[in-house]
Amino acid sequence: MSGSGSPVNRAVAFDSLIEEIADYTLNTEIESEEAYRIAQFVLLDSIGTGLLALRFPDCTKHLGPIVLGATLPGGARVPGTSYELDPVQAAFNIGCMIRWLDYNDTWLAAEWGHPSDNLGSILALADYISRSRVAVGKKPLLVKDVLTMSIKAHEIQGVLALENSLNRVGLDHVHLVKIASTAVATAMLGGSKEEIGNALSNAWIDGASLRTYRHAPNTGSRKSWAAGDATSRAVRLALMAVGGEMGYGSALSAKTWGFQDVLFRGKPLTLGRPLGSYVMEHILFKISFPAEFHAQTAVECAFELHSLVQNRWQEIATITLTTHQSAIRIIDKKGPLHNPADRDHCLQYMVAIGLLFGTLTAEHYEDSVAKDPRIDELREKMVVVEDEQYSKDYLDPDKRSITNRIQIQFKDGTATENVACEYPLGHRKRREEGLPKVRDKFEAHLLTRFPQKRTAEILNKTLDYERLIQTPFHEFMSLFVG
Repeated sequence: MSGSGSPVNRAVAFDSLIEEIADYTLNTEIESEEAYRIAQFVLLDSIGTGLLALRFPDCTKHLGPIVLGATLPGGARVPGTSYELDPVQAAFNIGCMIRWLDYNDTWLAAEWGHPSDNLGSILALADYISRSRVAVGKKPLLVKDVLTMSIKAHEIQGVLALENSLNRVGLDHVHLVKIASTAVATAMLGGSKEEIGNALSNAWIDGASLRTYRHAPNTGSRKSWAAGDATSRAVRLALMAVGGEMGYGSALSAKTWGFQDVLFRGKPLTLGRPLGSYVMEHILFKISFPAEFHAQTAVECAFELHSLVQNRWQEIATITLTTHQSAIRIIDKKGPLHNPADRDHCLQYMVAIGLLFGTLTAEHYEDSVAKDPRIDELREKMVVVEDEQYSKDYLDPDKRSITNRIQIQFKDGTATENVACEYPLGHRKRREEGLPKVRDKFEAHLLTRFPQKRTAEILNKTLDYERLIQTPFHEFMSLFVG
């Protein structure tokens, strides 16, 4: 008989949230043709963005084996390189590349994030599994299998983000990458529903990174490798689970010691809608420029104003940036900016670049551009205000708008129009306009790594959807090696 007030130590079933995610991952058939078509573009866009990141030494210094010589012939390959690594380290490499330039897809809700971060784990494991199967005469995974896992990872991360705001308690969104990647990685390795639950419970128990590295005064490059770290941990936990490691039924709900009490202020974690393919269908692409997504429409407005102000910047009195609450919380930033990671999370910096140059590239965040004194002069003239309707529309499930508005007042008393943009180019409401540009972006990024003839071959083999989905995945990855 237990003493008064002592907890009863007995086995418990998995928390319902863990149970639901595990069941969805293992058993749900994805029937949405739209989701598969968008997943094709997400896959290509993510690889292209990763290839572009290879131009930046601050990214490539993180790539390769964890220690010199720790390669794995026949293992998982890293696009654009000659590395063959164990799938845990390969997931870190690929996740780091995809996320480095803040140029992959985006999801905005109560929590923010970038669901294609999960491709770090998915691509690494898929290449490793396919190559291993072929080596023993078995059938490899197909690209369609990878698209299915991508849709499911997007869904898990994105639906969790709808109503569970980790940022409100100071935690980073890459924890949801770890959760989603852990679920799909365990399934890819042949895990049972129980093994997926075991892996997920350990992922929740890991806890979450602090958002320290995303905000002033500490914004830094960890925000560019944090997703790679999450995906590699997910693969590790998945491998442990299919190897027989136990799980923890009330990892979320255990009184005092569970995730909800320790890290979520006692609030229950919930799924904002049934798990299906909603997130992939509604995903946001970053198409024209690399910029934190809450600033995308502001930069589009800046481009529109560029021709009016490029030769009058010294005559500007004030620049009014009207935006929504999430942008103010994340990227409204004054004072010195210390590195590229600091700059690409500063609304005022990105708008200044757009006004001065009429374009925005990854190079604009580097020190060589940031030393231009005009940038900080314009930043000093900017006033950021919230439009409450913009904040409401941002959370409205029927709108999901990301509106920004800019008006420039000159010293002579004149002003520009109040230029507003509600939906960025990568929004679902602009799919017809946006998807051809995603294709162009992919081609441009291929050309930063491969000659024209090879780029044309890759495009030929990857843009034909029906041909692509039947391609063995290890053959698909071979297109990007070296």
